[in-house]
Amino acid sequence: MTKPTILVTGATGKTGAHVVEQLIKIGFPVRALVHRRDERSARLTSLGAHVVEGDFLDAESLRAPMAGVKRAYFCYPVTDRLLEGTTNFALVAKEVGLEAMVNMSQIIAREGHPSPLTRQHWLAERVLDWAGIGATHIRPTFFAENPLMFNAAGIAGEGKLYQPHGDGRHAAVTSEDIARVVVGVLTDPGPHIGKVYKVTGPEALSQKEMAATFSRILGRPVEYVDLPLERWQKAMADAGLPPFAIAHLSYVSEDHKNGAFDQVTDVVRKVGGLPPRTFEDFVRDNAEAFRA
Repeated sequence: MTKPTILVTGATGKTGAHVVEQLIKIGFPVRALVHRRDERSARLTSLGAHVVEGDFLDAESLRAPMAGVKRAYFCYPVTDRLLEGTTNFALVAKEVGLEAMVNMSQIIAREGHPSPLTRQHWLAERVLDWAGIGATHIRPTFFAENPLMFNAAGIAGEGKLYQPHGDGRHAAVTSEDIARVVVGVLTDPGPHIGKVYKVTGPEALSQKEMAATFSRILGRPVEYVDLPLERWQKAMADAGLPPFAIAHLSYVSEDHKNGAFDQVTDVVRKVGGLPPRTFEDFVRDNAEAFRA
């Protein structure tokens, strides 16, 4: 039987690019939705994806890219207007007869959360459920890649891991492993429709334990520095992070301190088909980035 075309949104992002690559590797035709064409979308074309452009905040721009598609991965960026973008996607998905989709949410998504983004993720799940388009929600914990974004310079230059997370713990998961879960659902959606999956790595670690992992792999001391939230917020603002993201991540940090991320699940193995990579595996594979 001919395998159905799968729409992957956020296709140049951390998880989306892996989803595209993994689907093509097992023979599924992929329509990759991007906001604009660039060298990242060119790579997707070289892999064999059909790259299309669209904007979640413009429903009309989604109609042609979604026409004829029955399965999709929906991943909205860490910006505002998530609920509007999700509603536009659900509207068009209903029009084209989407039968199954995976929605990228958050492990702390809940009604009444103080972060507008996290609260909107919970509401977005409800919109997609009401749309009747075969939604499966995935709720990942912190990405293993986060230290590459936020901590590489401090680790390389000072031997310091700066975060405002106190003694909280989380089981970091790689974007590649999250993609395995997405692919596992989209290639056989029936058993997963209506489910909510919390996606984590294999072991919950504190920031001190993560610093010890860096020390062991890099062969030199790395110390966790528990920054006061105000100092961390200023550092993020100085680095150019927008106020919306800083406010969201500040609430997330408080959740982290209070144990909301201290969870370990077996979803990557059960749905994605392989055991998740450890944080130590990730640091070892990216060690040069923390030495440069």
